[in-house]
Amino acid sequence: MSAAPDWLDAIQWDAAGLVPVIAQEAASGKILMFAWMNREALARTVATGEAVYWSRSRGRLWHKGEESGHVQEVRDIRIDCDGDAVLLSIEQTGGIACHTGRQSCFYRRYADGGWQDAEPVLKDPKDIYGKHAGERMSATTDTGTNADGDILDRLSATLAARRGDDPETSYTAKLFAKGPDAILKKIGEEAAELIMASKDGEKVDIVHEAADVLFHTLALLVFHGLSIDDVRRELARREGVSGIEEKKARQAK
Repeated sequence: MSAAPDWLDAIQWDAAGLVPVIAQEAASGKILMFAWMNREALARTVATGEAVYWSRSRGRLWHKGEESGHVQEVRDIRIDCDGDAVLLSIEQTGGIACHTGRQSCFYRRYADGGWQDAEPVLKDPKDIYGKHAGERMSATTDTGTNADGDILDRLSATLAARRGDDPETSYTAKLFAKGPDAILKKIGEEAAELIMASKDGEKVDIVHEAADVLFHTLALLVFHGLSIDDVRRELARREGVSGIEEKKARQAK
């Protein structure tokens, strides 16, 4: 396996491969939330410009706002003097960072011998997460989409992290170095092989070729600073919309 980018090595990862992260509102300086990142999450954050964390409760990457829509656009990233803490300066979409519907996760203040709520609920969690609101309220972090998307999230983060690797030792880095035309060519080749596998009817081959198409499609997304979550949001937008009407709308544009 090729070496990770030097800038990731400057982080003092703990025994679990994690580093604590504070998200701070860029405009006001207000602390909004605390979370964790692993190497892939930090690489993904840099690549996409949006905060991606590591959910310890689910054991997977968590793109902040992937379900609620309250994404965090990153304006600045800093580490402390020891390199064992990360500070994100962010712009919070919707003004809500907490899964309870409040601006900040730090909404409880110590007073009169106990903890008291010091900030109002800006939006009912039921209106944010719908039927999953109960799960969100009982969870320690906003974990986002279901576990089926885990491997795609991990693969996207790995692609982003390997973008700066040595092209002589990394296929992914070599692909990125050649530019978008090379990636598009591979997508075309893999799509053709998927078609042939489908014609032959061998299920194992169909799965293998489909995986190759997905791999190179994810690489193209990363190259353009996009992610699988951008695709998820587009699919969610189309949900319940007639394919015929969707096509007409795109043609009109």
